[in-house]
Amino acid sequence: MRPQSGYQGGNRRRDASIACKTGSMMELRWLQDFLMVAETGNFTRAAEKRNTSQAAFSRRIKSLEAWLGFDLIDRSVYPTQLTPQGERFREHAGELLRQMLDSRVELGGKPLRRNEHIRIALPFAMATARLPHWWQVWSQERRLSCSVVVGNIHDLVTSLVSDNVDLMICYHHAQQPIHLDPDRYERVTLGTEFLRPYASEGLVAKGGASLPGRTSHPVPLLMYSPGVYFARLVDLILENTPIVGVRVIESDMSDVLCGMALGGRGVAWLTEGTVAASGRKRLTPIGGDKWALPLSLVAFRDRMNSQRPLNLFWSELCRYSAGHAGGGLAKTGSRPPAKRPGKSLS
Repeated sequence: MRPQSGYQGGNRRRDASIACKTGSMMELRWLQDFLMVAETGNFTRAAEKRNTSQAAFSRRIKSLEAWLGFDLIDRSVYPTQLTPQGERFREHAGELLRQMLDSRVELGGKPLRRNEHIRIALPFAMATARLPHWWQVWSQERRLSCSVVVGNIHDLVTSLVSDNVDLMICYHHAQQPIHLDPDRYERVTLGTEFLRPYASEGLVAKGGASLPGRTSHPVPLLMYSPGVYFARLVDLILENTPIVGVRVIESDMSDVLCGMALGGRGVAWLTEGTVAASGRKRLTPIGGDKWALPLSLVAFRDRMNSQRPLNLFWSELCRYSAGHAGGGLAKTGSRPPAKRPGKSLS
């Protein structure tokens, strides 16, 4: 459960507060504001999520800093970053707020349900293509709730190592590994699928999607934006099997490229799960396996996170892996291979 739930807005309601030994009061909503800006990394988005104006939001952050006696936000840089003291205080603020919310619920006679909650980070493509089915399977025998964080691989790893999520699930390939210390982070493989090129039936029928293309007839390409994890994976494919093509669309998101491919705009590298989940049967794989790349679907967790709900859920993932990953568990603690640089297609 996110700490801010149930505390947004409400001028008619008095905010709970903690007395400072000097007599001034520190409001709990200041902690909620701070945790929100730490999570979003942006004052404007944080103020919107807290249902307040940016000016009022900024004043409350400054009030918290004044109460603490040190700066939480480094205002000399952009985008928004926490100071070293802010990073250390972030963990304390989250724990303090959780304790206060739990105490309110417990003393109010309502059953605690936080122990049934899991925070999961995963790419948008996986959240739309895989998570609905996964969650139905994983939660069918237990009462569970979850918070879902989506983003690029950098943001997902940051969320995991910052303890903002309990679990990260992502695509993984040996030549573009996720660099997490195996002594600290345990992993399990949930399945495999291929990243391969797709085009609409109409474009294929017109001969506009024939790989590898020719100088006189370059293939129209729907490509991932530079720096995106899938962009590096496509680069790996094209290193060994180059094509003659021209970029016509770039996007961070698989769903955007999938829609453009369906519209006959070009060839897009998509996962089998994305195509299947979209129900877009008029997309057809092209080029054969030499332009495809097998990917593992891997879950990571911090070994130091020993909360009972996560341990139980991790056991469920391991059972799922044993039955669906084609060979069972990945070896936890095994170190990833060295990263090989890839080339971008201009």
